[in-house]
Amino acid sequence: MNPGQKPIGIFDSGIGGLTVANAINHLLPEEHLIYFGDTIHLPYGDKSADAIRYYCLEISKFLLEQDCKMIVIACNSASSVAYDILLDFFEGKILFVNVVDPLVEAVVQLGYQNVGVIATKATINSSVYPNKIKSLNQKIKVAQLATPLLAPMIEEGYFDGTIRKSVIESYLRHDDLKGIDALLLACTHYPLIKKEINEIYEGKIAILDSTDIISKQVKNILSHEGLLNEKRTMPNKFYVSDYTKSFEETAKIFYGEDIHFEALGLWS
Repeated sequence: MNPGQKPIGIFDSGIGGLTVANAINHLLPEEHLIYFGDTIHLPYGDKSADAIRYYCLEISKFLLEQDCKMIVIACNSASSVAYDILLDFFEGKILFVNVVDPLVEAVVQLGYQNVGVIATKATINSSVYPNKIKSLNQKIKVAQLATPLLAPMIEEGYFDGTIRKSVIESYLRHDDLKGIDALLLACTHYPLIKKEINEIYEGKIAILDSTDIISKQVKNILSHEGLLNEKRTMPNKFYVSDYTKSFEETAKIFYGEDIHFEALGLWS
């Protein structure tokens, strides 16, 4: 097989990473995608760093066995605590892209000075965003806030009603986020509530997420490595570690079209 024809592996703790998969699919429609959602362990945001690293290693081994040319870590929690481990463990075997670094680089390049970050507990506890932002520009102020209710709310499809708006607004009005000029949606679930967030801020604060930024990063890296595919010859595949009908129904919201999951007993 021509190296460019090999698939791109994408994984997340659940189906939130489908927002990233969707963006890659739209920008690179000729690429063959293999998606794995570790639904049996979701959410990663409440797991220990060691547990997340173990899950990521096993999933990456599976994607490597599928002859993937690149693995996209479509999860902020996993990107925050496992990226460096994966680079070391699979050195020279496969390309990795995480969802943190491209977003950090973008916010620095755009020149924002007071940045807010909302994410899961695991991502916030890792301090990966303030550390990486300040490594590029010490003058940027970074405020963090763990928003643990948002991912489960979105995962369960709660997009309408006063409860949803109340939960989102209670987080955004927190004192820690006062005075920011940009907000980073540091979870792949959050682009689905970007409209609601923008309405609460009345369009006065820049709202940045990783989906489009990551897809462009993937394209740039594959182009540089001479690994872009010219024509997809296989359908995209979607796996979950624990299948339920509700996941498949909610997946359409994340991916934008009907997809079918295959249960994969990776942990059996």
